Amino acid sequence: MNALLVTEYIGIASAALSGFLFGVKKGCDWLGIFIAALLTALGGGILRDMLVGRPVYSFTHYMPVSIVLVMFVLAIVLKLHTRREKLESTFLFITTDAIDVVSFSIVGAMIALQFDYNIYGVILLAFCNGVGGGILRDVLLNEVPWFFRTGLYGTISMGVGLIYFFMALAGLSNIIWIMILFTLGVAFRLVAYYRQWHLPKLE
Repeated sequence: MNALLVTEYIGIASAALSGFLFGVKKGCDWLGIFIAALLTALGGGILRDMLVGRPVYSFTHYMPVSIVLVMFVLAIVLKLHTRREKLESTFLFITTDAIDVVSFSIVGAMIALQFDYNIYGVILLAFCNGVGGGILRDVLLNEVPWFFRTGLYGTISMGVGLIYFFMALAGLSNIIWIMILFTLGVAFRLVAYYRQWHLPKLE
């Protein structure tokens, strides 16, 4: 299994759990919770594949949806659906959300380079892949998109894409360097959230 698939599958598993928790928070029924998990996990990848003009990976391979189903069942077995209060501020939700945005941003940057995108294309595709699923979930559940109101969420997504672009130029695109970028990105996202770092607002 190559670095791209490892990174994407980590993101799908984490995003599915994040979407599950979000659906629980909104009081959805089982179908609504599953759709929230599915959109969060696969929405960014679907948007990415549409932008680069290739067949949607989630619809041509069994693993993505299978991972979502496994995480959905696992969350039920662990009784995560019984926790309905302030889920968006729990460590579990914040951590899974950080993992999926960073991993999906890396995958978006990797795909962009495979299609010979320039630096701007790499950054924007990383962003679309990183936050696209969360945006679709939030719009469906009538919520202000998460990346608009939490610490440096979209900024970290684009920053990860930018860093990966230069890593690839330097030949540092093996699994070890990708995991280093992944770890640092997740750590920075968690620090930004808990320290409430934000970009300055226009006065």
